[in-house]
Amino acid sequence: MIITIGGTAGSGTTTVAKVLSEKLNIPFVSAGAIFREMAAERGMSPVEFGKFAENNTDIDKEIDNRQAKLAEEAQNLIIEGRLSAYFIDANLRVCFNAPLEVRAKRVCEREDKSIEFAKEEIIAREESEALRYMDIHNIDIKNMDIYDLIINTDSFNPESIVEIILTTLKVI
Repeated sequence: MIITIGGTAGSGTTTVAKVLSEKLNIPFVSAGAIFREMAAERGMSPVEFGKFAENNTDIDKEIDNRQAKLAEEAQNLIIEGRLSAYFIDANLRVCFNAPLEVRAKRVCEREDKSIEFAKEEIIAREESEALRYMDIHNIDIKNMDIYDLIINTDSFNPESIVEIILTTLKVI
């Protein structure tokens, strides 16, 4: 079973992917971790690296290719990333969102930043990603048509979200 989990920054994709991975006893891969790792390799913050990636389509393609290859080679895998649903033949494609204020609070707690700085970073990152995804792949990241399940993660805790996903898996 292949599951993709995408969503906006701070919406809880990584947290839920970890819990779901443990519950199903299958591994998960995070595109965000790949992206942050690539940024660190170049001595850049994720925002700086995002701006750099706007002018270097090879960055996004490398992330997409790494994920797609892992999914092709796996029987069971959870792949967490903004564009994973677009490049992976998945049994279930899930998308998360939450209000900006909630997401910024989560980011500032996770990364020890002020809430205002976290908001500015999220907005800048999302604008950068929207430009890149449209330019590189002709994908409108705000179009939710590809997803089987869309969840507002402000309304549920991670364990409840996992239960929603597990219930959905029973009916597909």
